[in-house]
Amino acid sequence: MFSIGLTFKLKPGCYPEYKKAHDELWPEIAETMSDNEIDMVIYYYQGRLFLHASAPSREHWELNYANDAADRWARYMSNLIETNEEGELIFEELEEAFSFGKFKV
Repeated sequence: MFSIGLTFKLKPGCYPEYKKAHDELWPEIAETMSDNEIDMVIYYYQGRLFLHASAPSREHWELNYANDAADRWARYMSNLIETNEEGELIFEELEEAFSFGKFKV
């Protein structure tokens, strides 16, 4: 099993739209996540988001983002999430400090 933790920062005032977009997740995004057996949870705290996801393998995780719908979603999210100079979303991968149960490798 592959597991990943990421953190990223919302642009000021964008949490309501971010939350709504995920509450009304595009069907093609949900479908590719299901097809690649992605389980995900995102937490919000003081302008930062913390994502934890798991998949059968890193390949499944990467395939989840290798499609037109994921590209369109990333462009939409770039209006809500901080980006670098090239307009790419800034995600910081979190170091695993502890794992237990099904997450223990």
